Amino acid sequence: MAVLRIPSRTAPNEGSVVRDEQEIRATLAGLGIDYERWDLSILAENAADLAPAEEVLAAFAAPIEEMKQRGGYTTADVIDVSPDTPGLEAMLARFDKEHTHSEDEVRFILAGRGIFFLDLDECVASVEVGPGDMLRVPCGTKHWFTLCDERRIRAVRWFQDTTGWTPHYTGTGVDAHYQPLCFGPEYVGPRVHSTLSA
Repeated sequence: MAVLRIPSRTAPNEGSVVRDEQEIRATLAGLGIDYERWDLSILAENAADLAPAEEVLAAFAAPIEEMKQRGGYTTADVIDVSPDTPGLEAMLARFDKEHTHSEDEVRFILAGRGIFFLDLDECVASVEVGPGDMLRVPCGTKHWFTLCDERRIRAVRWFQDTTGWTPHYTGTGVDAHYQPLCFGPEYVGPRVHSTLSA
């Protein structure tokens, strides 16, 4: 289940932490972000983590198709990242700086955990996502993403065109002020000493 934190940009250590599903959905909807919980029990136990991608896509064929219709997406796939993924650090480095995309970023988390940081101008909200969470970040939204300490995530992704996933960096440097450490439901925000960035 996701955890939403909305600190003030002027006081990033202060703000609200939301853990209730309905409140997360309503709060994010007010910020222009879609959040839903999807039922993983469609698959056998541990299948969301271990089943071949084709099996996952077949099991969720109906909601995947519905999402395609809702957003005009043409394809869906399964991304599977673990500490053993070749080039993992370089892959993560592409997306852990503030950027935008020319199409929506839509992810349904099957296994693992990660954090989306959403720069909403007046504040930077963070959403820690885990199994069963579906998040849709509209195109043009300033954001960045990284994995939690276990360096594991498996997710269904939707695309209108895979070239739309190219990050367009903002260069604001705001991402440098937030240390994405997952402790189950939360992260530690902003860096106040250089030793925290090591």
